Amino acid sequence: MRASVIGGGTVTDEQAARAEAVGRELAARGHVVVCGGRGGTMAAVCRGAKSEGGTTIGILPGERPGAANDDVDIPIATGLGHARNTLVPLNGDVVIALAGGVGTLSEIGFAGIYDRPVVGLGTHDVSALEIDFETADTPTEAVAAAEAALERSR
Repeated sequence: MRASVIGGGTVTDEQAARAEAVGRELAARGHVVVCGGRGGTMAAVCRGAKSEGGTTIGILPGERPGAANDDVDIPIATGLGHARNTLVPLNGDVVIALAGGVGTLSEIGFAGIYDRPVVGLGTHDVSALEIDFETADTPTEAVAAAEAALERSR
């Protein structure tokens, strides 16, 4: 499974720890992490995945693959700025949404457009939207819910 993990570029220590735990859990289960490739949630989830020997893909807003965080295995430069937010959920089988701002919210919206199941862990309340959205309380529950959502969508 390729899981797109989305969240803020600037995060608290608690939010970074949660993202890192999600990355560890995904990698421990053999899944690939897709993210925006930069700092905050993206750096933390990649760091967690790499600590478990996982593979990480960073879809970058700029033109330089070297702008990716140190734990991105496969940097993809887009030159699209914020428009790259469409590509992050598109390249995952499921989306795990963590705390973030309007960029994260836009990625949740694109996940709905692309029919990707979304598992929210401490993120926006989007219950009014007509998308496959489930919430979780822990990183382990988030990954398990993402796996189950992918199975249901097949």
